Amino acid sequence: MLSVSEAEATIFNLVSPLDNQQDTEIVDLLAADSRILASAVTSQMHFPYWDNSAMDGYAVRYADVQQATQQQPAILEIVEEIPAGYQPQSTIEPGQAARIFTGAVMPAGADTVVMQENTQQQENRVLILTAPQKPQEFVRQRAAYYQAGTQLLPPGIMLNGAEIAVLATAQCTQVSVYRRPRVAIFSTGNELVPPEKPLQPGQIVDSNQYALAALVRQSGAEPLMLGIVPDEPTALEKAIAYAVSNADIVISSGGVSVGDYDYVEQIIESLKGKIHIQAVAMKPGKPLTVATFRNQVIYFGLPGNPASALVTFWRFVQPTIKKVSGLVDSWQPKFIKAFTRQELRSDGKRETYFWGKLYLQNGIYEFQLAGGSQSSGNLINLAQTNALAAMSVGQTFISSGEEVQVLLN
Repeated sequence: MLSVSEAEATIFNLVSPLDNQQDTEIVDLLAADSRILASAVTSQMHFPYWDNSAMDGYAVRYADVQQATQQQPAILEIVEEIPAGYQPQSTIEPGQAARIFTGAVMPAGADTVVMQENTQQQENRVLILTAPQKPQEFVRQRAAYYQAGTQLLPPGIMLNGAEIAVLATAQCTQVSVYRRPRVAIFSTGNELVPPEKPLQPGQIVDSNQYALAALVRQSGAEPLMLGIVPDEPTALEKAIAYAVSNADIVISSGGVSVGDYDYVEQIIESLKGKIHIQAVAMKPGKPLTVATFRNQVIYFGLPGNPASALVTFWRFVQPTIKKVSGLVDSWQPKFIKAFTRQELRSDGKRETYFWGKLYLQNGIYEFQLAGGSQSSGNLINLAQTNALAAMSVGQTFISSGEEVQVLLN
């Protein structure tokens, strides 16, 4: 049985990110949100595109206004008004100014903008009441933010709102992104039934498949739903063989413990898979199987208990999906320090996870333990949680108000 850190290292070393040409696709900019950029983006345009004003005010020559005061204002002739989107027609000569608005192109001859709050207009003249602090004040200079031909965005990053804005600014209307990883999901167990089927005595509704599919989508991948597979070797072998041939990652839940009807591990071996992990010293989630196949598909056999399945997904599978997706960084599990609002207890034999909710109060993170039982079979109080507090092996008690490591879901 591996420790959690040993299991993590083993799993992440097995993961190969998508990086081949056949793993990329071209998408329109509006469809690129939350996708992973597959190749570096450059632009042939500077940004800003041209010198422009950062304020509503007056475009002037610094030499004309550097001595201006309330008592002795600089008086300039207004020769042009320049709104945004307008190409200036005049060159600012000594003793002249142009009325200018935020974002508008600076006219030739002007090198500084005086904000309108420091001026007073009198017909076709403007009085500069306060001298600028320096030349080029309130002027956004061409290429100050980005120089044409240099790298604009690197590959392996997720495209969110800010990145989409940058691409739009560069008039990059189509981008190369990695395809979404395909994740096959199935549940095993003769006792399982889908939610739409009437429940008979002894049966259990298969919630895991629906939860895992939602989590897979949230992680940026495409779930391939294979349904419920009975505890029967032929059916299981057929399902696993299909999954391995059609997905990048395979997730099964149930059938990985030591019961008489648990066949998953022997079937993996019969399909030439290599088992790397069979159990992890964690609670919940001890019966975890991890295997790989020759086509680099990684297989996760998660426990059947709902809390165990979700905790092992958050701890190991979610970062795996993100790494496979092509993310260069930010795919690793993210732990932060928080103060627990309740006592946390463990027998200390295994690394133990408690689900609950993380709050930010006055700049300090606090962890609120979910109410009710922290049983691996209890999925009800998993709802509305967003974090897992972790107690390490050998740690048996954390008092209320003490610091605890918390994994963000």
